[in-house]
Amino acid sequence: MPASNYRILIVDDIVDNLFLLQTVLEAEGYKVEVADSGRLAVAKVKTAPPDLMLLDIMMPDMNGYEVIQQIRQNQELPYVPILLVTAHEQFKAIEGFNVGANDFIRKPIEFDELLARVKAFLQFRNEEIRD
Repeated sequence: MPASNYRILIVDDIVDNLFLLQTVLEAEGYKVEVADSGRLAVAKVKTAPPDLMLLDIMMPDMNGYEVIQQIRQNQELPYVPILLVTAHEQFKAIEGFNVGANDFIRKPIEFDELLARVKAFLQFRNEEIRD
């Protein structure tokens, strides 16, 4: 499936991070939406669930873990793969996996790695939908 058929939601409270990720992903052909807060992200997922979410952990109003919990607890929402994005050295992957994250990537972001993970998650999602 072409990249243009996939919608990715990027969630980060730092505008420069949103812009950078959006620019990289749109250059690959993905449709990108952004949210600058956890609350806005949850609202966007409820309105129009994306095919994949890139989610910052440390945000002021609602952190990434809380966003995941709200999304995963809502049985009316379809399954959305979530890739956590973190700059924290003390981040423990198990915490993210325990609340329902699918994977994580550290900042500063290595863009080739990010694009490979995005592609892999979207291909896997496409295969699940066909089955």
